[in-house]
Amino acid sequence: MLATVTDWLWSYVLIVALLAVGIRLTVAARFVQVRLFREMFRGFSGGFSGTEKGLSSFQALVVSVAGRVGGGNIAGVAVAITLGGPGALFWMWLIALIGMATSLFECALAQLYKQSDGSETFRGGPAYFMRQGLGWTTMPVIYSALLLVTIGFGFNAVQTYSVTNSIESAFDIPTWQSGVVLTAVMAVILFGGIRRLAAVSQVIVPVMVVGYFALAISILIANIGEVPAALAMIFKSAFGLEQVVGGGVAAAIMQGARRGLFSNEAGLGTIPNVAATADVEHPIAQGLVQSLSVFIDTIILCTCTALIILLSSAYQPDAANPQGVVLTQLAVAEQLGGWGESLVSIFLVLFATTTIAYNCYLGENSIAYFAKRPAWAIPAFRISVLMMIAWASVQDLGTVFSFSDLTMALLALTNLLALWYLAPIGMKLLKDFEAQLRSGGTPVFKRDLLPEEKLDEGSWS
Repeated sequence: MLATVTDWLWSYVLIVALLAVGIRLTVAARFVQVRLFREMFRGFSGGFSGTEKGLSSFQALVVSVAGRVGGGNIAGVAVAITLGGPGALFWMWLIALIGMATSLFECALAQLYKQSDGSETFRGGPAYFMRQGLGWTTMPVIYSALLLVTIGFGFNAVQTYSVTNSIESAFDIPTWQSGVVLTAVMAVILFGGIRRLAAVSQVIVPVMVVGYFALAISILIANIGEVPAALAMIFKSAFGLEQVVGGGVAAAIMQGARRGLFSNEAGLGTIPNVAATADVEHPIAQGLVQSLSVFIDTIILCTCTALIILLSSAYQPDAANPQGVVLTQLAVAEQLGGWGESLVSIFLVLFATTTIAYNCYLGENSIAYFAKRPAWAIPAFRISVLMMIAWASVQDLGTVFSFSDLTMALLALTNLLALWYLAPIGMKLLKDFEAQLRSGGTPVFKRDLLPEEKLDEGSWS
């Protein structure tokens, strides 16, 4: 029953909503994700140190990449290809291209409506722009509850399962032992807050992204003559021109959209929670930076994983294939020898560690939305997550995958609904940003651009 409802939502509701909102924003903004692509790299100028008010734009970028780049890039792509055929990657590309615009505006709105939490940083995200921008009261509560369950527990269970099983396959270490170590490491990170997460991410994320990309490029160069055929297989499968086990256009679209959203999270409303913590001069500036992280996640890293798989004999279009991360590990091992499987496992550990920490911050953000909460709520949440990590390391998480996909669909739908209604505000921000760019100065947000009552006094004073 759970799988049936989830498949129905993904097949007939969420894909339509993702495309409708993404296309509306893309067209209205005149393909801003392409026109201002070079402007996205200005976020790197923020450096490694934040301000007293919050994180730097670069720190917010690496934290968001830490969340986006995870099991979805290694295991998720393999699942998409296994269940939807190579053509699923094409639909992942499409969702990512449109999602770059969606992410830009949802993160800009999070910046616009962020609020001081009374400590050293800001908090914001869909719950906040639903409440302040639209005056909704019930939907923010629903969104916060879904965020807590989906990200705080469901996604972390999936990441834990992928990591511990990968380590068992590569190093023959029992899952419970790696689960204990992972729990201990996460305890140190989680109780350090968002600034410790940023400090860890700005070291680990560049290393893991560049390292995995270098690994992939070396494999692609070694097999450069076969790359065109692999790309042709992707396009043929995407439009049903090549039949594969579990393939067909419908399966390719559904798996591409599902795994694409799981991987880059554009439109899900999760990344805006991190984007709101950055201290930037203009909301669109942070939106552009977060749009770039979608490009890094899906267009670059997911494509690398898919090509590695398709270039190997580990994937057979007309036969049953290994599941999840094991398929990726076998594909790399075929190219690099036995140590290749271990290398993939190490990358997955790095990806998942930062992703779990990031997920927990989002869970805390959902709790922080409620003004009346006991002081023990966030510490209790952290402890419960650590217990879940230990538990998930020794479980069969087939049901958890279905549950996570269901709550993820509901989470995205609530966020997309708010984005649809707030699109005119996003366009007004973009128009102001581009006008200042054309004048030759650094865009700076002016409070009089929007009515005073719509903004928190501590945000843009």
